[in-house]
Amino acid sequence: MSATTADDFDVVILGGGSGGYACALRSAELGLRVALVEKAELGGTCLHRGCIPTKALLHAAEVADTARESEKFGVRTTFESIDMAQVMAYKSGVVARLHKGLQGLVTAAKIEYVTGEGRLDGPRTVAVGDRRLTGRHVVLATGSYARTLPGLDIGGRIMTSDEALRLDHVPARVVVLGGGVIGVEFASVFRSFGAEVTVVEALPRLVAAEDEAVSKQLERAFRRRKIGVRTGAPFAAATQDGDVVTVRLESGDTIEADLLLVAVGRGPSTAGLGYEEAGVVVERGFVPTDERLNTNVAGVRAVGDIVPGLQLAHRGFAQGIFVAEDIAGLSPAVIDEVTIPRVTYCDPEIASVGLTEAQARDRHGEVATYEYNLGGNGKSQILGTQGFVKVVRRADGPVVGIHMVGARMGEQVGEAQLIVGWDAFPEDVAAFVHAHPTQNESLGEAHLALAGKPLHAHS
Repeated sequence: MSATTADDFDVVILGGGSGGYACALRSAELGLRVALVEKAELGGTCLHRGCIPTKALLHAAEVADTARESEKFGVRTTFESIDMAQVMAYKSGVVARLHKGLQGLVTAAKIEYVTGEGRLDGPRTVAVGDRRLTGRHVVLATGSYARTLPGLDIGGRIMTSDEALRLDHVPARVVVLGGGVIGVEFASVFRSFGAEVTVVEALPRLVAAEDEAVSKQLERAFRRRKIGVRTGAPFAAATQDGDVVTVRLESGDTIEADLLLVAVGRGPSTAGLGYEEAGVVVERGFVPTDERLNTNVAGVRAVGDIVPGLQLAHRGFAQGIFVAEDIAGLSPAVIDEVTIPRVTYCDPEIASVGLTEAQARDRHGEVATYEYNLGGNGKSQILGTQGFVKVVRRADGPVVGIHMVGARMGEQVGEAQLIVGWDAFPEDVAAFVHAHPTQNESLGEAHLALAGKPLHAHS
């Protein structure tokens, strides 16, 4: 149908994931007329194929480990098996409840929700089938997809996280190709479910974007859990023969498995959506923006995984809110990417914010660091976890990075973000009282030590 007044909006958003729906809800809250276009399910990758379902699996994995290890806490239980059908039903139930709630929010906000594959058709128009939605502003929020490697076809026993989230059984042997966030999370799940797991990573260490000390601690923990780790091991090829996948490395070594999980990162979903035809610059699939998330085309913004930088749902969510407020004329403060928290939900858990020690030295020159071992933390001893809290500060200056590894460390990253985001000095944090006995004390103890007054730690 041709464009009508009914199809004119203040904001047209292409993509209903974390960035897109956040932008839609905040825009509607600010009195703007909004259209939100999504080809699949509202909530996007995060809700349906990423953050939420994977963390549900990780919680099931934690329950399995607790059942196995309960005797050391004086609780006698018997671990029988993993019922994958029930695990998947539990995961799907969590997703369904959140999806229903999100649909209710969009309906209540009177957002025009359009289901279908949208395409940018000129700088201010999104076409969905025969319908053309025109906006004073257009926001591109089309998210990302699971990457593979050239010559490595997905199918059969070679799969990405998308297919792994639908498994109906626990494979006996798994090779995880990629030691980043997705790879180590799934390695952790499969091991807890009882599989023999090997992680293959071309780079010299796992979770290479994290502080080097965190990588070393994770590798030690994985080896204690009998998860094989092959770092500095570039992939060459993989073949399937019946029930066996054979993975060949560039070194010539081969590993046989029942399943190869390809976890080599996520690519931006921008191909075939009319971006370049509408004049939007696309570089290596990503849409570059300025600090206020403007593309090179006036009136066209971009948020989330298609914007170069951290591919995190909460980053896209924050960017969506920022763009809505900027369009409404509120002039929000620019998002500081350095203060965006990062959590990897493997066992042990990794949480960090700010600069690694190496990045801090490159940027600021002289720095001071301190690692507080969780062996001195009462709650960590109760939980039976190992790890540390590492604080990085500029020499005689504020804290610029916090890096944590151990059970439940993700729950501490909120305070860590405040410390880094507000340029706090260790002396500032040392003055706060942290509740006892909590793992949160470990964050306080690390700052006490860096402030020159260690208590449950060696100076």
